[in-house]
Amino acid sequence: MLTLKLHFPDDALSTIDTFLKQTKEARVFRRAQAVRQVVKGQRLQTVSDTLQFTYSALRKWVYRFASQGTPGLVDRPRSGRPPKLTCALEQHLNRLVDQDPLQHGALSSQWSYRELATVLASETGVQLGRESVRGVLKKTRIAK
Repeated sequence: MLTLKLHFPDDALSTIDTFLKQTKEARVFRRAQAVRQVVKGQRLQTVSDTLQFTYSALRKWVYRFASQGTPGLVDRPRSGRPPKLTCALEQHLNRLVDQDPLQHGALSSQWSYRELATVLASETGVQLGRESVRGVLKKTRIAK
């Protein structure tokens, strides 16, 4: 097995430690933990086996850290369709939840996710499914 020919700056460990304290994403936190072990001198294979990363994935993150620092540990933007749900639409939905459903033609005095999606579509023109509505409310409020 080849050994890595990378040289890390003297402050690499303290940089990763600071990053570990600040990061909120679990995936990024795990990457930083694994890279930290490699920077401390452990072998890639040992760290990948212990933390259950593939060898190639860990090697990629170590090289990214060596060349880009902690920004290299964060996910890059992914291609694909942009989300339908904008911040303004999310705020509109939250305001709608606080209103009386009967004012909007609902059949009961409590909102259902489907009724919220229907009213949101009629008011904004954006079609969301009930699961999308539920996801937004779960993220921003207490939804069951």
